[in-house]
Amino acid sequence: LHQVSQQASSIQDLVEVVRASISLISKQWSSAMNLFHEKFSVLPNLIAAHGAESSSEDEFLSLLFGTRTSPALHQFLASSLGEAGLKRIAKAVDSAGREIRGVVSEHLQPAVEIISFRLAELRGLARWCSRFQIIGLDEKLIDGVTESIGMLVVQVERFSRVAATVLYQFQNFFTWVLKCVKILLNEPTDQVPAANSELVVIFLKFLLDKDPIKQLLEADERIECDMDTARHIEQLVVFGGFTDTQFLERSLVKQFNELEDSLKEAFLMPFTTISSQIHCQGLLPLYPVTSSVILASTCTPTSISFYKDEDSQHEESSYSLTDFVCFKIPDGSLNKRNCIGVIKDSGNCCTALSMASLSGFLLHMPDEYECVDLSLYKDNQVVLLLSERSCSDSPGRSWMVMLQTENFSFTPLSRPFPANIYSMQKLAALDLQLDTDYGKVRSIPYTVSTPLAVSASRGVACVFSSRRHALVYILDEDEEEDDDEVSDTE
Repeated sequence: LHQVSQQASSIQDLVEVVRASISLISKQWSSAMNLFHEKFSVLPNLIAAHGAESSSEDEFLSLLFGTRTSPALHQFLASSLGEAGLKRIAKAVDSAGREIRGVVSEHLQPAVEIISFRLAELRGLARWCSRFQIIGLDEKLIDGVTESIGMLVVQVERFSRVAATVLYQFQNFFTWVLKCVKILLNEPTDQVPAANSELVVIFLKFLLDKDPIKQLLEADERIECDMDTARHIEQLVVFGGFTDTQFLERSLVKQFNELEDSLKEAFLMPFTTISSQIHCQGLLPLYPVTSSVILASTCTPTSISFYKDEDSQHEESSYSLTDFVCFKIPDGSLNKRNCIGVIKDSGNCCTALSMASLSGFLLHMPDEYECVDLSLYKDNQVVLLLSERSCSDSPGRSWMVMLQTENFSFTPLSRPFPANIYSMQKLAALDLQLDTDYGKVRSIPYTVSTPLAVSASRGVACVFSSRRHALVYILDEDEEEDDDEVSDTE
């Protein structure tokens, strides 16, 4: 199960990389095309204003073949567009092209290929039915996902080639238009590279009013596939090719969406299979949530740690563990605001041989501060990261508070009916005062953000400030002992 979950987790992370890459590509290309269409949409209006009935394509073709230059096209090239406007569009398209090539080569394509590799490993595991079928790793579902990722690899390769072709076509077209503008303005053209006239014709026929890149980035677009290619794909089925011979008619985004659907179906099977085999001896609802919308939008800092019981009377070869669960309670839940909870012995509360009872306490933060993040630390300590609630524009301050759990009284949790469900409803919240002896308090002269990273082995904590600095604190030293304990990293 651990082996499968590791692969599934890696695949899900890579799926997010693919999603972000496609989103960035779409944003970059859309921005460049909006500028292009904004400038070139002026030409049809000028043609209509001059009483002509030709299209933009006809006007450019007439200019290309040297038959005539209409007043509308002359006005568009010399005044409305101009050399500066053309260079601005060319620069925007070229910049978008470089960005797209970088995203595809450095993020999208590697992520898709690694997903394919991970799924191939899962496919091999799924064929070991005697070991992996019991946890719900279904061979047929994994086969479907493997084919889906294979088709996505082909889609990414096609997108890369289409993008390269379209960008070259745009570059050639802009070069030709620049030369025309200079000729109309009686400027020298010796510094302008020569353009391929045949490619200009292809651009005017297929790209001036169409956008193949956008088609591949739209989920509802149907891509036309020529008969020869379709026939070759059908012939490849005999040699182990994709059974879905219509996949090239789908766009890149559509194929990615289908991959996500097949992944959800395949990974849901182990989840449901294992969940049906889990039998809970004790349940601890940490806090109630009024709706699924609030639950989905809530990001609750939580930390779980286990410590060896130093007072244990067991033999050296065995030992007992004391566990702590520290978490922030969402405002409004349990009728509390700005509170954290600490639970002890949640791992032992359901063990028949253990006499330990589940206990905990609630801690109310000062109203002028909010808990940004928290973490458990060695020797049963809790590290809180508090940020000042500031209504002014001046930068706020923050505090790092280290609390000793032994300084607090753990109250046993009640167990109303049914007896295996614990309740935190009756725990009273203790007010935290930053000037008391509950623990060590450190002042941070910046507003901080998540996450709070704590290393017990190194004895340090890393905090990220709003100035995008990483602040590293030595936790086992007093603040006044060492002024050099904080290092700022851009």
